[in-house]
Amino acid sequence: MKQAFDTLIIGSGLAGLTMALQIADTKRVCIVSKREVSDSASSWAQGGIAAVLNNEVSNEDSIEEHIQDTLIAGAGLCDAEITRLVATNAREAVEWLVDQGVEFTREADNSGFHLTREGGHSQRRIVHVADATGNAVQKTLAQKIREHANITILENHIAVDLLTSQKVSKSATENRCLGAYVLDNHTGKVMTIAAQQTVLATGGAGKVYLYTTNPDVSTGDGIAMAWRAGCRVANMEFIQFHPTCLFHPHAKSFLISEAVRGEGGLLLLPDGTRFMPEHDAREELAPRDVVARAIDFEMKKRGLDCVYLDITHKPLAFIKEHFPNIYARCLELGIDISKQAIPVVPAAHYSCGGVMVDAQGRTDIANLYAIGETACTGLHGANRLASNSLLECLVFGRAAAHDILNAPSQAISQLPQWDESRVTDADEEVLITHTWDELRRFMWNYVGIVRTDKRLSRALHRIDMLRDEVQEFYSNFKISNDLIELRNLLQVAELIVESAISRKESRGLHYSKDHPNLESDPIPTVLEPKNYSG
Repeated sequence: MKQAFDTLIIGSGLAGLTMALQIADTKRVCIVSKREVSDSASSWAQGGIAAVLNNEVSNEDSIEEHIQDTLIAGAGLCDAEITRLVATNAREAVEWLVDQGVEFTREADNSGFHLTREGGHSQRRIVHVADATGNAVQKTLAQKIREHANITILENHIAVDLLTSQKVSKSATENRCLGAYVLDNHTGKVMTIAAQQTVLATGGAGKVYLYTTNPDVSTGDGIAMAWRAGCRVANMEFIQFHPTCLFHPHAKSFLISEAVRGEGGLLLLPDGTRFMPEHDAREELAPRDVVARAIDFEMKKRGLDCVYLDITHKPLAFIKEHFPNIYARCLELGIDISKQAIPVVPAAHYSCGGVMVDAQGRTDIANLYAIGETACTGLHGANRLASNSLLECLVFGRAAAHDILNAPSQAISQLPQWDESRVTDADEEVLITHTWDELRRFMWNYVGIVRTDKRLSRALHRIDMLRDEVQEFYSNFKISNDLIELRNLLQVAELIVESAISRKESRGLHYSKDHPNLESDPIPTVLEPKNYSG
């Protein structure tokens, strides 16, 4: 089966939906979503969107302070021009969401938006919708997407691989993206989708780790596909571990927002003792990497299963107003956060690295864009500042859309059908499930919050063995959603480990016991595909 569109967007989070709505009035758009449009990491984002809303100065805040906070958190690896671009466009991005119908939480006297503060921020500048900002934004944009006549949504579909000119024709001199192969999970059939432009908006790769705040769809698909097609990736060693994921056997990947600490929540040992003052002068409001390492240190030192986040000193009415979803979910699990401290552990949360792009979201391959967590724009450097992720989705979704709208029209290529004439049905699926489990466990143990050269070497050795086994399986049997995701996770795991091995220092989110010092002149980690064939 073949289809053709002006623009193919792979992924349905905030970045992808923002772009689709920006271009759909004049472009025929197809959105490929692995599950339903609402099932993305964007939907799970609790905190909010960092933005200085009143021109250059808002009360005591300013765009310059937002820039400085971002640069400080990024530990010397942020791109200064990109950081300024994003911070400067933050207000316009938020205003666009308001125009779309997003109802951000306002002050009690309705004098303006209620702004909260999170770790690493010097001021209150986080605009939010209670404690479920991502969900509110996604619902609003998804409704508009479904109502737009020029947008086709393919839910429960997963991209298999990109189609490039050099893959279609070995004699092609320029490597251009022509579209993608996409698996329909309803039928098990692979369709060919051709497009003038293809956009990777598939999110991050949190599912490469055993413990993560990410949804099940976060398997690094866009990064792996771009790498196989010939794109560079950068800064993959910088995996942000959110300090506070709810520790409960029935709470799958439930995040306790950083805003809880922003509103006065304290981190405690089981005996009620605070520990953050011993680790950093900023205490609970230190950047995420500092807080996550502190929790990891205390847990390992004392043999703890978790630590505790205490907001019980705030009135019940305050907690219900500011954290209604966290309060309700914890109560379902038997934890009344107005009376009990919340058991928490760190969990893989965000990939600061990704596919290298420019200020318009363009990759190394013509007609291929990457936006959102899939991309490495240079904004986050070695550590993402809280609530800059949804902002980045908005700013780059809009920037890439503007670039596409101004690009000259191109002929849509005739592309080959998917060939499965030489493969058979898989005789057993245990290889996939076992390998998935093994990968996530050794990535957590060997490539987690604290790393060593020996652990990284062991991880790379295991990845090499598993990748060969999975590639043989991929070559001989009909593909499935689980097999595609596993193949991508193994590729992304390799990129993370290779990047970590190449950085001989500890910076931001990458902490190595063997290389604890900072280099004086840091540079991004850039990996280039070896011997790719398009």
